[in-house]
Amino acid sequence: MKKIIYLLVVLGTVFYGCNPMEDINDTIDSSESAVVGTDEYTLTDDDYATLELDFGSFDSEDQAKELLPDFLSEMYPYWGEGSSVLIGYNLYIGAAEGVSDYTGADVYTLTNADYAFTGSDAFGFYPNVNATNEIPDVLDSQIASPTEGQIVLASYKQYTENPVVGLADIVSYNFSGSLEGWTTQEEFGTFDVWTSGSGYVQGNGYPDTGDNKEWLVSPSIDLTGETNLKLQIEQSINYAPTPFDSSLLKVLVSTDYSGDVLTATWTEINFATAPTSNSSSYILSEDYDFSAYDGQTINIAFSYENIGTTNRASWRIASLAIKTLGATGPTDSKGEYFMYSGGSWDAVEGVYYLSSSDYDSMGTASGQPGQYNNFSSSAPADSYVPTFLNLTVPFAYGQDDEEIIVIYKYYSSSCNCTQTRGNLYTMVEGSWTAHQTTIATTLQFGFEDGIWVPDNTIRYTLTNADYEYIGNTLSSDPEYSGIVGTLLNYHDYDYNWSEAQIIYSLGVFLDHLDPGAAEGQKYQISYLKYDNGLSELTASLIKQDGEWIAN
Repeated sequence: MKKIIYLLVVLGTVFYGCNPMEDINDTIDSSESAVVGTDEYTLTDDDYATLELDFGSFDSEDQAKELLPDFLSEMYPYWGEGSSVLIGYNLYIGAAEGVSDYTGADVYTLTNADYAFTGSDAFGFYPNVNATNEIPDVLDSQIASPTEGQIVLASYKQYTENPVVGLADIVSYNFSGSLEGWTTQEEFGTFDVWTSGSGYVQGNGYPDTGDNKEWLVSPSIDLTGETNLKLQIEQSINYAPTPFDSSLLKVLVSTDYSGDVLTATWTEINFATAPTSNSSSYILSEDYDFSAYDGQTINIAFSYENIGTTNRASWRIASLAIKTLGATGPTDSKGEYFMYSGGSWDAVEGVYYLSSSDYDSMGTASGQPGQYNNFSSSAPADSYVPTFLNLTVPFAYGQDDEEIIVIYKYYSSSCNCTQTRGNLYTMVEGSWTAHQTTIATTLQFGFEDGIWVPDNTIRYTLTNADYEYIGNTLSSDPEYSGIVGTLLNYHDYDYNWSEAQIIYSLGVFLDHLDPGAAEGQKYQISYLKYDNGLSELTASLIKQDGEWIAN
């Protein structure tokens, strides 16, 4: 809940000259405490993105103190001396020991040749094959000179039912929260046209008003030994004018690309089944005859061009696949961790990598993990994984205090990318409980001498009981015995109290209110004073050398 208080003080002044408003503004700018505000604000995902904090948290309180002053200057540009903001933010307190060994591990993705090496004639392990037993031989043949203790995530596919002969993917891109290794190249214009979303890659000239042409180029694709190839794309075109020049959006292929799109030879691919109207619905193309590139090494590119604001569109590609005749069927995308020890690759126990079917089991609707096979800020892992573990492995790891590390994919809106993250889960009283990696905390800032600085000021308003405590405590002091009656009877100060006496009395009260206050602790105390009328005033105090003094 926001609490905002503004106070604008403009002193009476006689203005001369031909621009009285300029004189007014100068007076406001030079007035001490021209605008005073107090607020409570909690950082959002967008705020973390602005601060370039991809994980949605600060690494330390010192980092928050360093980055937030400029953020506050942008957010509260007109606030002045005496303003304060209490910022709520996430503080990273550290992942459980060992988790980073797996989130940062090398990744090896099994190829069709690897499946053939293990005796499979398909593009994944058959349902009855124990992948854990087969993968060590693959790693032995594919990873040269492994080091003792090296950890590798072996990523593979396993059929969920016996495959049948048909078209199967050799290479596929689903652009699930990342560009998947594709790179951008600007031909002209300065606007970053290509971005990745959660489940697509997008070329979009909005909101720029200039001319742009930008390419998105795939990594090199080695099709050696492959024949009878097909190409398929899933795409949509939206927000285009009528009529729209569709030739501005091109899918191209090159066999001589070497890093510069302008020096390579490109051939355009024209799909018979393609988007023809403005719609956010994706259109899946036909299996385009791609046999001209059998056995070759190629690069595929998406070329996006817009002509100012008169001819531009939003172009999304959800997937692209190169296929050939082979065994096909539904598969589960899985991963397992292996460690090289004593000359062999051994499966790591106590670590679980979520598969695509695991995400699906947590829900496939919009906003649920199975929609894009990842977690996000709106679908946090710790809201789903404990329930998943309780349902799938409730007692597999024994009694209380048994542990399992779960590794998963996380889409970060801060970087527009998918990251590998993980957490430790512990069995507590029969249920799996997540290790806490971040905590929600607060940090207060005050505006002093023209800048925002960390501020420990505590704001407090005296109550009737507080006035009575001060009056009773000072009643035996000769300096105060004659003036404490107003505190005891009317619960306010009056004109008989000097400013120094009020500060002293408030210091006496703070010793009672906060006896353990640290050196440098600040307070702003709101109190009532009667002097030809009742007014609410504020006194600022700070603890120095063990004494409360005016600040």
